[in-house]
Amino acid sequence: MTDATTTRRRAADPGAGSAQRRRPELAAFLRSRRARVTPADVGMPPGPRRRTPGLRREEVAQLSGVGDTWYTWLEQGRPINASAQVLDAVARTLRLDPPEREHLYHLAEVPYVPTPEALARSVGPEVQGIIDALVPRPAVVYNSRYDILAANAVYEDLFLTPPRAPTGTPANALRTLFTVDEEDCPLLFRETELPVMVATLRASYGLHAGEPAWEDFIRALSAASPLFARLWESGDVAEPGRRVKVFRHPAVGELRMTSMSLSIDGMPECRIVVYTPEDEETARRTQALRTQALRTRALRTRAPRTETLRGQ
Repeated sequence: MTDATTTRRRAADPGAGSAQRRRPELAAFLRSRRARVTPADVGMPPGPRRRTPGLRREEVAQLSGVGDTWYTWLEQGRPINASAQVLDAVARTLRLDPPEREHLYHLAEVPYVPTPEALARSVGPEVQGIIDALVPRPAVVYNSRYDILAANAVYEDLFLTPPRAPTGTPANALRTLFTVDEEDCPLLFRETELPVMVATLRASYGLHAGEPAWEDFIRALSAASPLFARLWESGDVAEPGRRVKVFRHPAVGELRMTSMSLSIDGMPECRIVVYTPEDEETARRTQALRTQALRTRALRTRAPRTETLRGQ
């Protein structure tokens, strides 16, 4: 191919040159990560006559659930398509940490969405400081799956419940609202509010269909809650927005609040949700809730935490 032909093709497709530069880097990156993982690391016997360090290509393919040829082409930097699901499987096999996983996605030219665990770590003191400053208003940081990444003291006091989240997973508002006993649920009028939340979840799901974390979440919640399964099957879609919601708290009574969502720079698909009193009586009760919430948080800092968030 002549230089003139290459120039014309790059002019017609500006991304072509970028892709050609990424593929050798992708190949080198995968080889270097594969070399540092030993068979013992993944529970495999070392086997005889192993001339190179780390895993063999066919072993990575087997452990990741992909074909030998496909993985070989990926590591050779060939122009093949890779899904987020497959890249996640390769990342787990190669034991990539969050920055390495993100680097793999960029090199493979697949849109990157941080895991809930990585997002939780990215909620720095600035964001926490903002939601703490909103007290006495309850405020929380959700991702698009309603995982609770951070919350202020009033939100925590309003939505605390005995632990229900599976070990190693973040607290999740939907999981709690669909599995908690109705008399213990802080959200009133569940028959109208829960369908909207599920429709909002489905709008976000369109960007993540096929991703293991999302599919596992939908499958587990459907199994745990026939109501969620029925609402999910309806196929309704909605976007987050302003709503008036009614909550109840055993110490202060009913609270009518307006929810408002605010986006966060540098945290894709995440939002701060703030609950503002809708009337003077709710404002008075929210002030009382603030006093109790700060007292509760002070007590929790003196003893091991045995509760997890339940949220809306």
